[in-house]
Amino acid sequence: MLVLFTDTDTDLTPKAAEKYGYHLISMPYAIDGKETYPYEDFDEFDPHAFYDKLRGGVLPTTAAIPTQRYIDYFEPFLKNGDDILYVHFSRNMTATFDNMDKALEQLKQKYPDRTVYTIDTKGITLMSLIIVLAIGDLYLEGKTIDEIMEWSKTEIEHYACYFFADDLKFFRRSGRVSGLAGTMGTLLGIRPIIYMNEEGKMVSVGKEKGRVKAMERLVSYVEQLGDDVKNHRILIGNADAEDIAHEIGDMLKERFGDDLMIEYVSVNPTAGSHCGPDTVGLGFHSKARSLT
Repeated sequence: MLVLFTDTDTDLTPKAAEKYGYHLISMPYAIDGKETYPYEDFDEFDPHAFYDKLRGGVLPTTAAIPTQRYIDYFEPFLKNGDDILYVHFSRNMTATFDNMDKALEQLKQKYPDRTVYTIDTKGITLMSLIIVLAIGDLYLEGKTIDEIMEWSKTEIEHYACYFFADDLKFFRRSGRVSGLAGTMGTLLGIRPIIYMNEEGKMVSVGKEKGRVKAMERLVSYVEQLGDDVKNHRILIGNADAEDIAHEIGDMLKERFGDDLMIEYVSVNPTAGSHCGPDTVGLGFHSKARSLT
C-alpha cells in the first residue's frame, strides 16, 4: 500500500488531510522558548489569535525537527509493509530535510524492501498546498506512484505563487527572501512583490505603493502567466487578512468570470512566523513560475 505524507508548512489541515489520506508531519514554532507543534499541541489553528500576537510585538522562531522524529512518523508504516510518498515544502528553505535524509538512510537499512518517495513542491504554504491537493486528486483517482512521480517532473513547474506582506520586519528577520535590501519598507506604503522561484526560494521581483496596486499586481500575474486557470484551483492565502483575500478573489472573478475554482487558505503559524500578519498571496496553474 502507498501511504501519503505531507507537512503542516503546506497549509494542509487535518480535515483536508483526512479527505485525501495524507498523514501530517508537524513543523514547530516557538514563542518565548515554548515550542508548539501544529495539530499535535492543538486541534484547530486560530489564525486571528496567533497573528494578533505578532501584531502585538511577538516574534516567533522556527527550527528543524530532529532525525528521530522523522523516524517516528515513517517507521510504523514501513514496518507494516507500506511504501510512503512524502510531498513536502521546499528543501531550499530549511535544514530540516538534512535530518530527514539521515532518517531515511537508517530506515532503508532496516526496511530494505520498502521505498520512501519524496516530491519537493519547491514552495511553501499555498504554493505547496496547490500541488499537495493536485497530487491528492491523482491518488484518489487511483494513479500509481510511477504516474504520480512522472506527473510531478513537469507539473510542479506549472504552478506559480505571488504574494506581498504588510510588515517586512518578519521577512527581514528570517532572511528567507532575496532582493529585499533595496526596498523602502512599509512606512511609506511600499509593498515588495515576492514569488517562489524555480529553485524553491522566495525572491522579491518588484514593489508597489499601496495595497490596491499590490493586489492589482498579483492579479496581473494570473492574467500573464495563467494556464487553463478555469480548470484548475486558484488558492488565495492570507495571514489573518480574509477581507483582502476576498477582494483579490472578487478582482479575479471580474477578469475571468464567476466560475473560477477559488479556495481561501489560512497561512499556517510556522510559515506565518516568517511572513507576519496581513500577508496575502495567490497560487495558480501557470505556463511557468515567472515571466522571465
